[in-house]
Amino acid sequence: MAMAMALSAPAEAETAWQPVEQVKSYAISGSTGIELYRSIGENGPKVGVGRAIAFTDFELTWTRRYEPRDGGCVITTNRPKLIITTMLPKPSGKLSPALGARWETFIAGVRAHEQVHAEIIVDMVRQIEDYSVGLTVADDAGCQKIRKVLTQRLGELSQEQRRRSRDFDRTELSEGGNVHQLILDFVDGS
Repeated sequence: MAMAMALSAPAEAETAWQPVEQVKSYAISGSTGIELYRSIGENGPKVGVGRAIAFTDFELTWTRRYEPRDGGCVITTNRPKLIITTMLPKPSGKLSPALGARWETFIAGVRAHEQVHAEIIVDMVRQIEDYSVGLTVADDAGCQKIRKVLTQRLGELSQEQRRRSRDFDRTELSEGGNVHQLILDFVDGS
């Protein structure tokens, strides 16, 4: 019994990681909702062929240990370092009280939207971790085959994360979607 507890303790310690989340801003200007929204369109982060209101991206690195074992190879250590960065607009000037109140509602909704993107990223990293901790490949004493197996699965999980983010954006930005409604409420109050 004591041996089983000792073996499970390192695995628990390795899952105790947390992502580092940071927020950066870009300046926008205007004295009405429509002016601020136009400034977002001119200054927002470039995503694909256009500009976005906000954007969440990440940097992911791993500390992994591959160990030859019984003629095969096993991953014995697998710790992620995940930095999630969200870029949000920030008015450069003082807003009127009415516009400021609408802005706070708008930006809170945008933050909530971007937080879902961050959660999708964290979910992907946890799936990678779940798949790879203890991953074993037989007949791989040089620990080369295991890297190919892992890389293939990482590609699949990465594609799934991108698909989930695109589907979420499609829903949120479509007519009547949450972000679409945030924009209308913010701009129409001008």
